[in-house]
Amino acid sequence: MQSSFPYLHDFFALFFPDLCAGCGNSLFNNEHVICTHCIYHLPVTNFHSDPSNKLAKQLWGRFTFMHASSFVYFRKGGRVQNIMHQLKYNKRPEAGFRMGQLYGQVLGSSEKWSKPDLIIPVPLHPAKLKKREYNQSECIANGMASALLIPVIADNLLRIENTETQTKKSRFARYENLNNAFVCCNKSIFNNKHVLIVDDVMTTGATLEACSIALLELEGVSISIATIAFAE
Repeated sequence: MQSSFPYLHDFFALFFPDLCAGCGNSLFNNEHVICTHCIYHLPVTNFHSDPSNKLAKQLWGRFTFMHASSFVYFRKGGRVQNIMHQLKYNKRPEAGFRMGQLYGQVLGSSEKWSKPDLIIPVPLHPAKLKKREYNQSECIANGMASALLIPVIADNLLRIENTETQTKKSRFARYENLNNAFVCCNKSIFNNKHVLIVDDVMTTGATLEACSIALLELEGVSISIATIAFAE
C-alpha cells in the first residue's frame, strides 16, 4: 500500500504490513515486493555470461536461438520457490514484475547479450488465463521491459490448444502435446525482429520450443530466451 502521506502509510502498515514474497517478513518503506535480504541472497545463475550454460545446452539442436538464460536457480523449499508460488497461486503479479525488473537490469548491463527489439511472454490458453486472472509470464515480461525500455507484445502470439499437463511425459511426448498449440495473428509485427521469449520457470523447455518454432516460421525472426528460474 502506498500513500502520499508517509505517516499514514506507517499507520496502516502496523495492521496490514507489506510482506516480502520471498521470506514473508515485513518490508521496509524503501523495499518493494522482495526484501533486500532476499534479493542479496537470490541463487543467481550468471547464465547470461556463459553462452554454453545449462539452459542453453538443454535447447541446443531443438531450434535456433541467439541467447538463452535464466536469472536464478529453482530449488525446493527455497526463497525462489516461495516467490514463484506467490506469483502463480497467491495473486501477487507484482512478484513477477519485480523479478523481471531485476533480471532486466542484469541483462541490460551485460555486454554479451544483444538487446532484443521486443519481448513476447509465453501465452496462456484463455481458459487458464480466466482462471488465474493474469499471465505470470506477462508480469515478468513487463518488469523486464521496464528495465530494458523495449515493448512487450502480449496479444499477437496466442495459445489455441489447452494442452494436458506435461508431467511424466517424455521429451517427444511433451513436444507432441504442444505441437501447433501456438499461432501468430499478425505476422508482419515480428518480421525481421529479434524477439525475446519470456517464461517463468525452465523445466523441460517444451513450451519454449513450441513458441520458438512457431515464431521462427516468420520472415527474418531471430529468437532469444529468458526465464526467471531454472529447475535443476
